Amino acid sequence: MIVLLATLLFAQAPPEHAREPASVSGTAHPAGDEHGAAGQKEAAAGAEHGEGQHAKGGEEHKGGVAEHIFEHVQDEVVVPLGFWAGHRYIPLDITKHVINMWIAAGILLIVVGLATRKRALIPKGGYNMLETFVLFIRDEISVKNIGHHAAEYTPYLCSAFFFILFMNLEGLLPFPAWHGFPGISTATGNVNVTVVLALFTFVLTQIAGMRAQGVFGYWAHLVPSGVPKALWPLMFVIEFFGLFTKPFALTVRLFANMVAGHIVIFFLIALTLFISVYVAPVSVAFALGIFLLELFVALVQAYVFTILSALFIGMTQHAH
Repeated sequence: MIVLLATLLFAQAPPEHAREPASVSGTAHPAGDEHGAAGQKEAAAGAEHGEGQHAKGGEEHKGGVAEHIFEHVQDEVVVPLGFWAGHRYIPLDITKHVINMWIAAGILLIVVGLATRKRALIPKGGYNMLETFVLFIRDEISVKNIGHHAAEYTPYLCSAFFFILFMNLEGLLPFPAWHGFPGISTATGNVNVTVVLALFTFVLTQIAGMRAQGVFGYWAHLVPSGVPKALWPLMFVIEFFGLFTKPFALTVRLFANMVAGHIVIFFLIALTLFISVYVAPVSVAFALGIFLLELFVALVQAYVFTILSALFIGMTQHAH
């Protein structure tokens, strides 16, 4: 629950329009001289090239295919709640991906609540499936990578696995924007979301290491034993900055894999515009194949994030 709530609060991407102060309204029109020469030139140019500029403006408004594709995977502000603190903008806006995180978290809580409503000694139905996943995470991921203290970190690993899995699967639902609703999108395709999830693993990894070895022992054993004393300061710096490569790997791996699949699907559909409408059966068939692969990738990426988190935690349980 802490993972769910904190990710919803802190993974909001700053909106593009809020990164710069609002433009001065007076700059919307060019300032003419005392005889209004600028205004006359603008009116004459508009009368002379009206149709051409209208057509050009229509093309600019329409935009390219690539722009429309990336528009579907990018985040956007739905409810602007940010505010300015001096010269710094505090981004608290509710964005499309934040809403989709809420939806994924809500579906997850409903599914888990319904599955665990009727517990039995011999599980069946949804409870059986949920128990299978939890036991797999506990026995095959947590215990094998962390060891004796696996029970302390299994709840976090289960929370991370199910939350990422539901966000990945939710992003595959074909619900477009409708009447103010921003539409369904993959929240894990937002690097801000994956950064926060990776930071949870990073912080928990350091806490686990200091609990297992002690605060001084953990940092003292950051450098492997057997390193010459002359190289110890250099190796400590290298190992210290190496700690940050782990959350970076978690961030990029999850973000890149989830956003890449969606872009490939959109480009395959767009082949009907690039080539001809007659290639629609082929492009749709390939897009369907990628979509089915995305279902598998959604599960695999949740598994990879969970097992790497368990591996990083397990590496801190013993000195080098």
